[in-house]
Formats: sequence, C-alpha cells, structure tokens
Amino acid sequence: MNAGTDPRPDEARLHALVDGQLPPAEREALRAQLAADPEAEATVKAWAAQREHLRALHAGVLREPVPPALAAAARHLRQEGRRLDRWQRWGGIAASVVIAFTVGWLAHGWDQAGAKPRQLAEFGRQAVVAHVVYSPEVRHPVEVTAAQQDHLVQWLSKRLGRPLKVPDLTAQGYELVGGRLLPGEDGARAQFMYQNARTERITLYVGAVDSGAKGPSDGGTGETAFRFTHEDGASSFYWVDQGFGYALAGRMGRAELLPLAETVYRQL
Repeated sequence: MNAGTDPRPDEARLHALVDGQLPPAEREALRAQLAADPEAEATVKAWAAQREHLRALHAGVLREPVPPALAAAARHLRQEGRRLDRWQRWGGIAASVVIAFTVGWLAHGWDQAGAKPRQLAEFGRQAVVAHVVYSPEVRHPVEVTAAQQDHLVQWLSKRLGRPLKVPDLTAQGYELVGGRLLPGEDGARAQFMYQNARTERITLYVGAVDSGAKGPSDGGTGETAFRFTHEDGASSFYWVDQGFGYALAGRMGRAELLPLAETVYRQL
C-alpha cells in the first residue's frame, strides 16, 4: 500500500455507516473511500439490505408498545450508566439479530394462552430471519467451515445438549458450507448452511422448541407436522420431532423447497 493511500475502513466504521451513526463529514469521506473499494462497498450494501430485511420482518412488532418488563430493564441500564456502552460494543447488524430473536422470546410471554402454537410459528419465522441475515454473507457466512465438519458437529451438539447430524444433500446438488451458533428462546440454536453450483444457499435451523407437536402427524389429528412460511422472498418448511425443531429455509418457492425438506426429514 502506498504511503498516501487511505487504510481500508474497519468493520466498526462500516457498521456505524450502515446504522447512520457517523457525522456528515465523516460519512461522506467514508463513502468516497468505498467508491474505490468495491469489496467493502458490496459488504456495506449487503449489511444495509439485511437491516431493512429485519425491520420489514418485524415491522408489526416495532409498532407495538414496549413490554413493561423490557422498559424496566432499559431504565435499570440507564440508571447504571451502562446502556449506551453496552449497545455500542455490539455491531449494528449483530445487535439487530439479537433484537430479532429477543422479539420471539418476548412474544412467547405476551400470550400464554397460545404459547405453544406461537412458539412453533416463531421458530419458523426466526429460521427465515437467520437465513435472510447470514445467507448473503461473503466473508463470514459461517463460524466453522465444512472442512472442520467433525468439530462443527461436536461443538454444536455440546451447546445444544443433543447429538446433531448434518444431512447430506449432495445428491440434491447442495454442498455443506459450514455452520454457526445462534441464540434462541429455549436455548442455543444451530444453523447449517448449504450452497449449490449456482451459489444459491439454503440453511437448516435447529433447536429445542416446546410446540406441543408429537412428531410427523401431530398426535393423530391428520395434520402434517410440516409447516410453511414465506416472508420477504424467503421460505421455510419447519417441523418438530421429540421436542426439537428443524427448519429448512431458502429463497425459493414452496414446490422447490418441499423435496429438500423431505430429504432432510428422512435423514434426521
């Protein structure tokens, strides 16, 4: 790098740009710098799109009154002088992801009468949110790559408290990219990511969920345990087996996603 060349912007400044936290002069200077750095500029655009996806997915919740317990917790943090520092230490996108998953946990507490159906529906929704957030990532789509699959499975199995199995989708044209650990209302969640030759990605979202479902046929009612949701261009088939939830998500239609979900279900 030449002595007169500006250093590459760090991720903290890029997050601040996406979150609108930079002063006007610094914002314009950084945008001019990004114009000469296509890779960094693409990253910023991807993060901005993820931010808008999250806001769109939870637009209804954002308009609801703040729950009293959450408001009390915020007041407590302000009184101790830690609120601003704590949130600033989180990246803008990371904080948005935590908020999205926390919304699901709060929703469970708002309506105890329909807690189990809401939990299952929220599980499918969170799988879509996780897919929308992480599938566009170029540099860091996963925490542990497929090259360390044994370590990945052991690590996530330990964190979720249950032996996990990674479905093999090579016959369907998808290779494992890797996986990551995510938060969930009933404990840790795992996300496994797959990619085909066209760089199209699907994700398998796994975690404990108390839905009341007993398996593939919901206690003999005749209603399949497969449920489908579609939001903001992404779809998910999700189901529960012995207290554990599974959701396969991707940017594709119901007819294309269903055979993949059935393949995953058979292997699990």
